Amino acid sequence: QVQLVESGGGLVQPGGSLRLSCATSGSIFSRYTMGWYRQAPGKQRELVAAITGGDSTNYLDAVKGRFTISRDNAKNTVYLQMNSLKPEDTAVYYCSAKRFGFRDYWGQGTQVTVSS
Repeated sequence: QVQLVESGGGLVQPGGSLRLSCATSGSIFSRYTMGWYRQAPGKQRELVAAITGGDSTNYLDAVKGRFTISRDNAKNTVYLQMNSLKPEDTAVYYCSAKRFGFRDYWGQGTQVTVSS
């Protein structure tokens, strides 16, 4: 059974940094586009960043220049490095694995709170 296991969330002050990790099973990692979504209270879930198997990336405009998504194929893990965090980045962050024509997979979510 495929599982996505996230870690790295927490409380950080504005301007601080966090790194989220998402470990996956090897059976899907290389063939799926991995992504990070977030959902703030009362808002819709939105795509923050995604990375394909060929390492192409895309980002939400609001995080460009501050967040970096990367993948370690040897560890079947995708990361989201978040710098210069702002209070509006506060949300539950979800890891996803998607491939056209196949079902999506989601992690359980990890809370990120940016507050002084």
